[in-house]
Amino acid sequence: MSSGSPIRLIDASANRAREGLRVMEDLARFSLNDADLSADLKHARHALRAALQSAGLDPLLLAAARDTPGDVGTGVTTPHERDRAGLRGVAIAAGKRVGEALRSLEEATKLLPAAAASAGTIKQLRYRVYDLEKRLILAMGAGDGRQWRLCVLLTQSLCSQHSWDHIAAQALLGGADCLQLREKSLDSAELLDRARRLVDIARPAGASIVINDRPDIALLSGADGVHLGQADLPLAEARRLVGERLLIGVSTSNMQQALAAAQGGADVCGVGPMFPTTTKHKPVLAGPEYLKDYLADPRTARVPHLAIGGITPESARALAAAGCRGVAVSSAVCASPDPRGACERLIESLGAPPAA
Repeated sequence: MSSGSPIRLIDASANRAREGLRVMEDLARFSLNDADLSADLKHARHALRAALQSAGLDPLLLAAARDTPGDVGTGVTTPHERDRAGLRGVAIAAGKRVGEALRSLEEATKLLPAAAASAGTIKQLRYRVYDLEKRLILAMGAGDGRQWRLCVLLTQSLCSQHSWDHIAAQALLGGADCLQLREKSLDSAELLDRARRLVDIARPAGASIVINDRPDIALLSGADGVHLGQADLPLAEARRLVGERLLIGVSTSNMQQALAAAQGGADVCGVGPMFPTTTKHKPVLAGPEYLKDYLADPRTARVPHLAIGGITPESARALAAAGCRGVAVSSAVCASPDPRGACERLIESLGAPPAA
């Protein structure tokens, strides 16, 4: 085959595209348990095969042109070629590989008169894959989802026995591994100052810090994440602002909301309310049955969760028996005369973390 023939390029590019799509499909299927995305990626793979067939490319001619031993690129490596930041890194690499391969395939088919008409079809497939790549990567979130055991939500108005910063320090001593700042009445400047103080308190203990509602405050304060309610900034818009710099939590009260959060790339889901609470009135209780449904569905079970709403050491035992891995509490710690002891009792009630 002459050096000017596009046949080898077409064969190699088609193989790279198919391989990348297969990796993306497997991630959607086995990592995300997302049947719709997996099916869409499978259809893209079949659309590529159909485009090659419609181009009139002889599969035997393509196979005969293949020369793996003589391919000068097989021995070329880069220092970071094997580096992958978890499964999300695998998804990013696969998506880029497919896009690049389809672009090469599109250009190469233009050189063959009989196949040139298929270049437009391949171009449209490339745009379609860009969207699939976006869906896959966003669904994987920041790639650092953490299953916290005990998250304490700090609100000054609930801190009737001690100052909020004293409660934060005592909660850490009691074993809390996440502190969430929930202050809806503070102006932005004061909220930022308090967030920074909370980061200074929690960071030496290795605990995570989450800011309620405000991705801007979370970024500026150096927090680990932001938590969003259903009426707050939409998850997709928040991700456009913070990228992978913040974990994003989302409050959910039913499976429809939970599935939307999981497929949208939430790094943790608040699951509740479990029980009646005086902190924030909810007309409808999701209850422990919702937690069971959340854990039974592989599409949501893969996303770390925090059961929330009226949780006490006694009710935490019942949640733990249902498979609960972590809880979020507010007044149970903030209003306690012994916030450290309250955290210790909650963690003791949860028992050993369930096997992953």
